[in-house]
Amino acid sequence: MDKILEEMISLKNEEKVANSKWFFKTGEGQYGEGDLFLGINVPTVRLVAKKYYNSTSLEEIETLIKNPYHEVRLVSLILLICIYEKSSAEVKKEIFNLYLNNVDYINNWDLVDVSAPKLVGRFIYENRDFSCIYNLANSNHLWSNRIAVVSTHYFIKKGDFDLILELSEKFLTHKHDLMHKAVGWMLREMGKIDETPLNEFLDKHHKIMPRTMLRYSIEKFPKEKREFYMGKGKG
Repeated sequence: MDKILEEMISLKNEEKVANSKWFFKTGEGQYGEGDLFLGINVPTVRLVAKKYYNSTSLEEIETLIKNPYHEVRLVSLILLICIYEKSSAEVKKEIFNLYLNNVDYINNWDLVDVSAPKLVGRFIYENRDFSCIYNLANSNHLWSNRIAVVSTHYFIKKGDFDLILELSEKFLTHKHDLMHKAVGWMLREMGKIDETPLNEFLDKHHKIMPRTMLRYSIEKFPKEKREFYMGKGKG
């Protein structure tokens, strides 16, 4: 763990720190308020994880996931994904529980998006226990809500759309734009595989869908079809 921290800190790029703080909305009252950055890009973080995942324990990763630096938390999640891929069912469950016990530190959209499908979505799909998804979705915690939705990407890629359709209806009235984006994104991904359930969802809900959710969901449609749904939408 010390070697990972040392290497990550050695890679700090002061010129990119300010841009990262702006990009991830760390100002007062913003969703990433107070987060700290090293200014390291994602490909470099992945290389660090690839270098160390064979020699890093879950206990060490759990310490890393609580680190104040955003990119260190990111490397911890990528380490978990690398280890999960080659683990027994018992270790996979341990990783899943570790993840859920630390959702307070998975506290920005990129951290959620890189990890939720491959850890939460995959585990639930393979074990068919949906209580976790519903607990996350029913919480008043933004990042838990986003984990629930983005986790369905694993299901979507398997052609299983029931969960995202259910959660999309649930979150039609969510107040946060990050959730509108997440739901719209997942609906769009579903539509890439099978446009029929997306059309049916839009026909039923497009008049009340938040505009961002609607725009994201129809992004791959032909222009005329996009204009139809946007024109019929609210506002």
